[in-house]
Amino acid sequence: MKQQATPILTSLLDTDAYKLHMQQAVFHRYRNTTVVAEFRCRSEDLLGEYADEIRQQISLIRDLALTEDEYQYLASLPFFQQDYLNWLKTFRFNPAQVQVSNEKGRLKVRITGLWYEAILWEVPLLAVISETIHRHRTPDIGSEQAISHLKEKLTRFRQDYADTDLSQFRISDFGTRRRYSKAVQQDIVALLQQEFSPYMAGTSNYDLARRLNLSPIGTQAHEWFQAFQQISPVLANSQRAALQGWLDEYPDLLGIALTDCITMDAFLRDFAIQFASQYEGLRHDSGDPFEWGEKAIAHYQNLGIDPLTKMLVFSDNLNLDKALALYKRFHTRIKLVFGIGTRLTCDIPNVSPLNIVIKLIQCNGKPVAKLSDSPGKTICQDKAFVKALHKAFNLPLVKRDS
Repeated sequence: MKQQATPILTSLLDTDAYKLHMQQAVFHRYRNTTVVAEFRCRSEDLLGEYADEIRQQISLIRDLALTEDEYQYLASLPFFQQDYLNWLKTFRFNPAQVQVSNEKGRLKVRITGLWYEAILWEVPLLAVISETIHRHRTPDIGSEQAISHLKEKLTRFRQDYADTDLSQFRISDFGTRRRYSKAVQQDIVALLQQEFSPYMAGTSNYDLARRLNLSPIGTQAHEWFQAFQQISPVLANSQRAALQGWLDEYPDLLGIALTDCITMDAFLRDFAIQFASQYEGLRHDSGDPFEWGEKAIAHYQNLGIDPLTKMLVFSDNLNLDKALALYKRFHTRIKLVFGIGTRLTCDIPNVSPLNIVIKLIQCNGKPVAKLSDSPGKTICQDKAFVKALHKAFNLPLVKRDS
């Protein structure tokens, strides 16, 4: 008789905050919208041998449900409305929405369903894939090695930057999707909370935020802007529609806008005074972060907005040293937060982190795209739609990965 697998995930809240924030908005406004999302591994392809084990973990995710304590915790926050939370108590993952296969050694994962349901699959799936593969590849490594390495990094950090004014330096854990394991992430975040105060601003993981009494951090992801490429009647207006749609749901909260779904330049053309005034700040996720930061500050100045009243969140492939370099450039000019993911929760000697993502490829049966400020992060399967997007947003046609 086949032994029942031990579930990797044990809490519905073991996900990134932006998934619940987006889900509430979709629940209220786009409940009939359908989506398709697919898995990509940017670092390697031959992960298909783990398909059966991943599929088994997916079958266990159907048992996750919001507990009463978790419900009360979410209800205590200013972000959520009661109708959504009451529905979330009844929500169960539907494994039939996820197809997993091994195609000539490559791991294929495809998610199909109503957006307000399917939206929650991304982070748990990536966490399961990452932990499953690391269990096999480095079974003797775990929290002890991760904590030891982090302590070394923190000691070196304090020595190297002892003479630097760090009074405004803040980091957040953004590491759920590509963590080595659930246990490693928890231990890393707990250590940072204990030994890296006051620099630890929070975590994107709602389960850890609740249990460790940390601030949950996150607003929206690329899929919010991608979906509006088909929700908006006019493609050229889609980004503005996405920005306004978010404000309709969260007029005074969660005001950090992601800028790189259709490149920073295209974003700033749409981020006029109305949006720039209402949004608290911007998040960087691709392209040169120094160039991006200069563009953001210049944009606020050109609009007559004091950049010191706004915030920049950097979240692209950061480590402590990269965060410090950005901090030194910008901290006297604008508020800052640094979201560090893989370099916290999967930074262990002799471990190779997986560069894995799940991104939308369709909305309402039609293509959507992420063009990004880094060509290697571009995702779209429909070349004609990519051309239409370039034309709509007046972007130069350059060769991009797809």
